[in-house]
Amino acid sequence: MGMGARDGCINCTQATWKSRSFTGLLLVLLLAPQAWAQCRILRCNSEFVAATLELGNSGGGKEAGNAGYCSALRSYALCTRRTARACRGDLAYHSAVQGIEDLLIQHRCPRTGPTAQPRPLPQAPLSGDACFYERGYVQREGRAPEYLHCGVFGDPHVRTFSDEFQTCAVPGAWPLIDNQYLYIQATSSPTRGGSYATALTKITIIFKNWRECAEQQIYQAELDNVPPAFADGSTSSGERRGQHSLRVRSQAPGRHAEIWAAHIGTTLVVRQSGRALGLAVRSPRAIVESYTPEQDVQLCVWGCPSSQRLQTPHALPTAAAHAHCSALLPSRDIYFQACLFDLLATGDMNSSSSALDALEDARGMIADPVKVHLRAAAGVRVAPRLPALLAATLITLRLAL
Repeated sequence: MGMGARDGCINCTQATWKSRSFTGLLLVLLLAPQAWAQCRILRCNSEFVAATLELGNSGGGKEAGNAGYCSALRSYALCTRRTARACRGDLAYHSAVQGIEDLLIQHRCPRTGPTAQPRPLPQAPLSGDACFYERGYVQREGRAPEYLHCGVFGDPHVRTFSDEFQTCAVPGAWPLIDNQYLYIQATSSPTRGGSYATALTKITIIFKNWRECAEQQIYQAELDNVPPAFADGSTSSGERRGQHSLRVRSQAPGRHAEIWAAHIGTTLVVRQSGRALGLAVRSPRAIVESYTPEQDVQLCVWGCPSSQRLQTPHALPTAAAHAHCSALLPSRDIYFQACLFDLLATGDMNSSSSALDALEDARGMIADPVKVHLRAAAGVRVAPRLPALLAATLITLRLAL
């Protein structure tokens, strides 16, 4: 009996030590900014801590199969699986996964069963300016919100909210933004002329329903049809105190539309440049970052998948192409590089207008002029999608005509 009691005590001590060690590790992960910077594991950690705190002293107890604690663990495991793609190689993520596995075994929790339901967020009555994001933010914080910019244009090129610049081989439909308030999808199709180049040919924007401020509204643009209205024909919606949460206006119907979403402080510009559509977005950081682990594909947030990224073609542009882009874009920035890339890829001189328009939109959306002109990062160069000699020949011939 003495030995049995002593063994039981040792096992109890080990279980307690493991549980406390995992809890300590979890708190470290919650406080480690690099864990959040790399993937969405921090949200999973926070939800698990909140769920177990609600259980009080009984949370996890020594009693086998504690229903509440096992449900919280299964929810935690499900959350980590959903964010696994974005967390590959992340130490905090793999530590959490191993900790979950140990606790499931320790508390003899079934692998299948109910999961903990997320706690609904409290919704206080909306104040007078709640549907006007910037005004309400200034009243709360005493300063204007931090705005981020994303631009998608040309072949397509993506300037992400974090000011990374990428050229993407992404045929078909891809989400640009997917958060609690807004969903934007862009479709790329091969360009004319038999080259391997692609261009944006369709943009779909969905403003999600948000309390009393905005009902779901859809805007859709296609090549040669950039309407000055939402899909239902209206140009505004969400009226509150004599103002509208959503409005559309156009400087050139059929080729340009500007949308204001006052309830999320966001401005969007959709335009056609040459034979491609382009999109520019200005949105507060808090809105941009209001996504869940499941919303893990957003070109404006993370850029295109690494397997779909292209670098600047190694082929030197012709003197004519260089002169053409230099005349339009004197600064040797990402927009100049995009201009050269599109000329090499398509052989179409009109393709340069996409970069010029994207630059003008960036100037209108970025407060600091110094931050407008990103410099193209030096890096590994790969072969262009169109043979360099053929591209150069096409450009030379077009300029000669």
